[in-house]
Amino acid sequence: KPGKALYTCMLNERGGVIDDLIVYYMGESFFRVVVNAATRGKDLAWIRQQALDFGVEVIEREDYGMIAVQGPNARARVVGLLREGDRAAIDRLGRFAAGGARTDDGLELFVARTGYTGEDGFEVLVPTDRTVDFWNRLLEAGVKPAGLGARDTLRLEAGMNLYGQDMDEDVSPYEAGLAWTVALDEGRDFIGRAALEQQLVAGTARQTIGLVMDEKGVLRHGQKVLTAAGDGEILSGTFSPTIGKAVALARVPAGEPGDVRVDIRGREVSVRVVKYPFVRDGASLVPDA
Repeated sequence: KPGKALYTCMLNERGGVIDDLIVYYMGESFFRVVVNAATRGKDLAWIRQQALDFGVEVIEREDYGMIAVQGPNARARVVGLLREGDRAAIDRLGRFAAGGARTDDGLELFVARTGYTGEDGFEVLVPTDRTVDFWNRLLEAGVKPAGLGARDTLRLEAGMNLYGQDMDEDVSPYEAGLAWTVALDEGRDFIGRAALEQQLVAGTARQTIGLVMDEKGVLRHGQKVLTAAGDGEILSGTFSPTIGKAVALARVPAGEPGDVRVDIRGREVSVRVVKYPFVRDGASLVPDA
């Protein structure tokens, strides 16, 4: 269906993640791909290299910027800026769906019900020469700016990977807790499939787990994690204001982790292994100790 979005991983031949991205199906011969800004160069090079064998034209849309409006009231704030005829359709967008719209002063937008916070909201593509104007209109509508610290806390509470820190080209979706993004249906071919099929049969040497620390303190990237199956490390960690405790994603050897401890400045602190996401719709999913 046109406007439908899909979160997925772009893989190399070894099954490693070149980038995680969102693909929008706009039509039989038109797809829109939104990649991570930090990996723009290598992503474009890889996509263009693969496109040569398929007669696909790759166009980088430098004429658009993106503003993510996230939170319980985000959709209402954006819809309120649209022209009357577009409000209902955009308000009805399902999760991971997108559509075109115009503001009440005629600015053309691409509005997607996606995000990197775990909250509801929109990611809005805006022509670059009008991005500041749209930003200012959002501020006038009551939207508050949020920095990278707030975004990183939200995405970690939501159990979302950060590319380059939680996964990279040497980590497969299975090792990154992203098996749900992989479809090995018969007849569906893609780069990295053979490597993933082998991992599915043989298993992976590593796994990603969620941790919560009941003691006071903060879990940080790079801290050593000790498990019954061997040692690993914290990938992303922070204090969760929603839960009131430190949470983290860690990569550890595959197998039953048993009692897990984290080395914090030479002191081994007990932590609990919990399922992630840690938070959904602003409420903690972490069970009490």
